[in-house]
Amino acid sequence: MTQSSSEDRRPRESQITAEPAIVDQCQKDYRHGIAARSTAYRQMHRAGATNPS
Repeated sequence: MTQSSSEDRRPRESQITAEPAIVDQCQKDYRHGIAARSTAYRQMHRAGATNPS
């Protein structure tokens, strides 16, 4: 087994926390997620979920 260097064990910066939340970007992300949420809702409904909300 190989030893990892201390550099390999440091936490990596997350892109999510590295970028500030901007209202315009959040709204844009929400609008782009409409299709994904709709698809997920239909899939859960087909799978028999009683209240997929």
